[in-house]
Amino acid sequence: MIIQLQKNIDKTKFDSIQEMLNQNSIKSNFVKTQLNDYLVCFSKTKFDIRKIGHLEGVQDVHSVTDDYKLVSKKWKLTNTTIDLGEGLIYEAGNPIVIAGPCSVENEKQMELVVEHLVRNNIKIIRGGVFKPRSSPYSFRGLGIEGLKMMHELCVPHNIKIVTEVMQVSQIEEMLPYVDVFQVGARNSQNFNLLDALGSLNKLVLLKRGISGTIDELLQSAEYVFSKGNEKIILCERGIRTFETAYRNTFDINAIQVLKEKSHLPVIADPSHGVGIRDHVSKLALASLVSGADGVIFEVHPTPEEALSDGQQTLNFEESDKLIKQIRALRPFLISN
Repeated sequence: MIIQLQKNIDKTKFDSIQEMLNQNSIKSNFVKTQLNDYLVCFSKTKFDIRKIGHLEGVQDVHSVTDDYKLVSKKWKLTNTTIDLGEGLIYEAGNPIVIAGPCSVENEKQMELVVEHLVRNNIKIIRGGVFKPRSSPYSFRGLGIEGLKMMHELCVPHNIKIVTEVMQVSQIEEMLPYVDVFQVGARNSQNFNLLDALGSLNKLVLLKRGISGTIDELLQSAEYVFSKGNEKIILCERGIRTFETAYRNTFDINAIQVLKEKSHLPVIADPSHGVGIRDHVSKLALASLVSGADGVIFEVHPTPEEALSDGQQTLNFEESDKLIKQIRALRPFLISN
């Protein structure tokens, strides 16, 4: 059960609601977000929610049986929209495009990428400065100096920055330069990190774990929401299976299932989903047709020279073509 409280509820009304819950042996957790105040409740027996709905201070009450209650669609029937400013709104039927290199490598590379995005009127860039790599000898990013450099190049063009955070200690230093904190597949169950991001008023892009189930992804989102941050986007990026012909198994089924289970926006990452450049554009389009609210893909001036993930990264010509195809596809997308 979720009880949505009236904003700035006074202590007397709040205590009366808690007393009713205690009398019925219902455990509750108070959650205060940027937008609303909630009581997330758990009961071992059936409870008639109408007993709560009439109490002063209660704005609404919902019966939610899912373990992930706040991100469940069972209480919030309309999809969540997230306003990033500059006309950038995550909402069904209006796919957002995020593009940029796997890794921020140097200033010249980023100048060219930013110019490419400006030419295509793309307003959100991705670029890793802290890179979780399978091998300790691979390029692991430029760190905070790379982020500052990217920020300096993007601000004049009002381009928002998506970049991955790997640990709690990085958040404070990154905060002034980041618009969207990405939680990568390897950190999708780093619960200390999710808790910390839940305390921020910043959008969190949460990727599915390498072998993570849909319910595990939703539980991870619940961590962020329950700590006070409702600004969450889910990302399907492929999962590890027995197949070795491509990098990951891009679970296009997950897009519709996630949208059925949750009110949060869902985007797709076809670059990591397949890991093969020639197939990225087709899977990006397929994910949008299947209901994704946006795509995030990798682009580099010369993918063959990229320091990481060049094999799954589009060049500028390929990216130009994909962006045009996405825009041509928009009138045919289903809003759901």
